[in-house]
Amino acid sequence: MGTVFSFDVRGGEPASVRAALAEAVAGLHRADEVFSTYRDDSEVSRLARGELALDACAPEVAEVLKLAAEAERVSEGWFSTRYEGRLDPTGIVKGWAVERAARGIAAACGASGVSVNGGGDVQLLGTPGAARPWRVGVSDPLRPGGLAAVVSAAGAAELAVATSGSAERGAHVVDPRTGRSAVTDLLSVTVVAPRLTWADCWATAAFAMGAREGLGWLESLPDVEGLLITAGDEVRCTGGLAARLG
Repeated sequence: MGTVFSFDVRGGEPASVRAALAEAVAGLHRADEVFSTYRDDSEVSRLARGELALDACAPEVAEVLKLAAEAERVSEGWFSTRYEGRLDPTGIVKGWAVERAARGIAAACGASGVSVNGGGDVQLLGTPGAARPWRVGVSDPLRPGGLAAVVSAAGAAELAVATSGSAERGAHVVDPRTGRSAVTDLLSVTVVAPRLTWADCWATAAFAMGAREGLGWLESLPDVEGLLITAGDEVRCTGGLAARLG
């Protein structure tokens, strides 16, 4: 998927943890093979060219496309799996794959805490230790190496943090209405939610919307908080985000 993944697993029997990690890594490689739009032989590329029917694809393809359709509905089209008229579900695949890996590890080895980080988007489950919550730093897009905030998972059995923006990858978020790079006053949007599948989608959609509309939309979503940083170094956040900082 063109990025780095890291795993932090607390508790569990060592041999079971090693086996669960191996399975998770294999699953991430498999997701890349199936969904990559950079591989001509991937199932998604072949599906987009009409060479493969959906029911002939791996079951995960239909699962991801169904989730993407729901994301498009909730975002009123601001999240889309179409790019230049071509099927491209990569906007949801990474979050979905990271969340699936984290849940698979937790279920397989009985770990008390699992953190999986895929390119800065993180799924957290359980806790890293007694009375110790997971904490995730949010990069400051205007100050390389600095943090804009620290998100705490205290009191949450599961929490995800996803950021979309232009600081590191350039103008890669597409406005689905025009098919071109989104023209926005934002540098980054960080979304905090229970599931990374949705947090990743909502961050992308809100970034394309811009600060005013994106903030209002995030406020309307249940169990979702957001931190938006504009090109003018203005920080905007949803009403409940403060309870998640620390």
